[in-house]
Amino acid sequence: MRHRRRLAAALAALLLLAGCTAGQGAEGNGAESSTPAAETPSEPETPAFEWAVEDPADHGLDPAALERFHQALEGTVVEAAVTIRDGVIVDEYYADGYDADSTFPIHSASKSVTSALFGIALEEGYFNGIDDLLADCLPEVNDQADTRKQSITMRDLLTQTSGLEWYEWGSGYHNWEEFRAADNWVDYILSREMVAEPGAVFCYSTGNTHLIGAALERATGRRLMDYAGEKLFGPLGITSAEWGTDPQGIADAGNGLTMTARDAARFGQLFLQGGQWEGEQLVPADWVSASTTTQAMGYGDGTGSYGYQWWIRQMGAYDSFFAFGAYGQYIIVLPELDMVTVLTSAPGNSYTARNLMIDYLLPAVVE
Repeated sequence: MRHRRRLAAALAALLLLAGCTAGQGAEGNGAESSTPAAETPSEPETPAFEWAVEDPADHGLDPAALERFHQALEGTVVEAAVTIRDGVIVDEYYADGYDADSTFPIHSASKSVTSALFGIALEEGYFNGIDDLLADCLPEVNDQADTRKQSITMRDLLTQTSGLEWYEWGSGYHNWEEFRAADNWVDYILSREMVAEPGAVFCYSTGNTHLIGAALERATGRRLMDYAGEKLFGPLGITSAEWGTDPQGIADAGNGLTMTARDAARFGQLFLQGGQWEGEQLVPADWVSASTTTQAMGYGDGTGSYGYQWWIRQMGAYDSFFAFGAYGQYIIVLPELDMVTVLTSAPGNSYTARNLMIDYLLPAVVE
């Protein structure tokens, strides 16, 4: 099965690189079936999932404390805060000018979505395992002068331990603008010096995640947005998502997603439910568990430890795992509370939204 999938993916990748699809080829051959297709009775469509909105008091949250939370949010960088408990919306806040239909850039919270897609592709046989070499998907790695780059695995990328030089965290020099201005992002990332052996040192890098996205597109023979639409967004009912690309059309896997706060909450709820959604296992349960378990210690700066493109730390008295993007974009999952909170923010301090959530939202939980 793995070999058949790899062969199919390779053929699809060739078509993708050539700028055509199997569907276009079929339409262009001029052949028509001489026998009309048999009609089959259509099954009734399952109603699309919609969030229910219920009284927070019925789900163990103090309405007065939630009002204090909203007051604390006013005048800050926080643009939206949506909380799900017991599978329903129990609290929702939007700053002036925003509402449930507003879309927000979730920045590096995109990384957690990319990780989920890798887990799905792994289950489907597009990879042999998490320790597959990046060079197996991106042969251009072999063109690099430093042969240590040929030892970089998918695990190294997922845990931010590729060994490739990158400056993105904290103050000081950043190579972000240089990266984004490059004519070819993949080439730029691969050209970075090796400053550590693969797997040895944590260095947070959107470049690492971009390589995961490129490898996914090469392995599956599909654009990442198309794959996400079939495997995640479609089944979850996420209709607002858009995914930016690099100059070659490769998905901006580490940064480029935009969506509504409610749609982001669907993704968080999926992981709270162990990858299941309405009876279907969308993301393998073992991948959800491994992704949200510490795989690298991070920087030790209070942000948290790191799984496979997810962060892990305590929020107040509760264990959590979360997708985290620049300026304060969060999809926070609190399994002990059966709760998901999405926070989106304008440019500013990346920790403001998290701290307000800890100081004001968590104390609203009364049972």
